[in-house]
Amino acid sequence: MLNKKVEEAINAQINAELFSAYLYMSMGAYLDSMNLTGFSNWMSIQVQEELSHVQKFYHYVNERGGRVVLDAIEKPEFEWDSVLDVFEATYEHEQKVTSLINGLVEVARIENDNATYNFLQWFVSEQVEEEASADAMVQKMKLIGDFGPGIFMLDQEAMQRVFVPPAASEGA
Repeated sequence: MLNKKVEEAINAQINAELFSAYLYMSMGAYLDSMNLTGFSNWMSIQVQEELSHVQKFYHYVNERGGRVVLDAIEKPEFEWDSVLDVFEATYEHEQKVTSLINGLVEVARIENDNATYNFLQWFVSEQVEEEASADAMVQKMKLIGDFGPGIFMLDQEAMQRVFVPPAASEGA
């Protein structure tokens, strides 16, 4: 049976992951409005990743005899100053999510819930990848600056990004 404090913390994380998907969808819409479909695709992949995280948490809570309780999702930002600003906001958001995951790990540790602690290790590793991916885009954008052809080329590169769902055994 899932400890109530752990269950509440995971439910809060489910809501945070849903907000992340909503935020990245908003970022994608902003980028689409600028005809930057590659960058929009990059954000679409982020949306899919966040929703896969929701599913992992959802199934885990149910497997442990808990109850998933969804909460309202706050309205995401929808305007940015530049493409660089979008990716800097993405990187900052991923750092925030890392902090939330670390907080969940701490709750599992305090509650002596070794199964949840073990389950969360996949998310700890995933956040390293999430931060690195966002930071790579920030660093590339900084190198390019306002150079239009460079932005076009990076947009084309971002179009190649595809969603690769985690293996069924990962994080489950």
